[in-house]
Amino acid sequence: MDGSPGSRAALVHALRDAARRDASVEVVAAYAPPEYWMPLYGPPAISLDEIRAGIRQNAAEFVQGVTDQLEEVLPHVPTVTITAVTSGAADALVDAAKGADLLVVGSRGHGGFSSLVLGSVSLQCVLHAPCPVTVVRPTVSEEATAPAAVEPEPAVG
Repeated sequence: MDGSPGSRAALVHALRDAARRDASVEVVAAYAPPEYWMPLYGPPAISLDEIRAGIRQNAAEFVQGVTDQLEEVLPHVPTVTITAVTSGAADALVDAAKGADLLVVGSRGHGGFSSLVLGSVSLQCVLHAPCPVTVVRPTVSEEATAPAAVEPEPAVG
């Protein structure tokens, strides 16, 4: 979960799928370890525990916004747990997928190459996850106006 339109689309898909299968959802928010950014910015003014709590809180607010929009279109909102991990995103997601039924990722996040159809994290997940992977692309309107309203899923028949 990085707050991008791709991660939002992945969360919506995961929640809809979990509601259909009566499963739970684990949201993973990965962030760069301090040794990655400390040479540039110096030691943080707050503790590493506070950084982790802040990242987890941001993810929780993002998840709450999405689940609030889905309450009217889902039979029930699945249980969601949020984990903040000091790691690269791909490693964190592949690790979290151990024992999972499904890993759902956005096609691309906040990376710098918007022309790519598949980002580096989603590619690594497809190649290395120990379970099936679903890669979800946001709609054009979600990319342009995130966060976008959630439309009811069309019936398949």
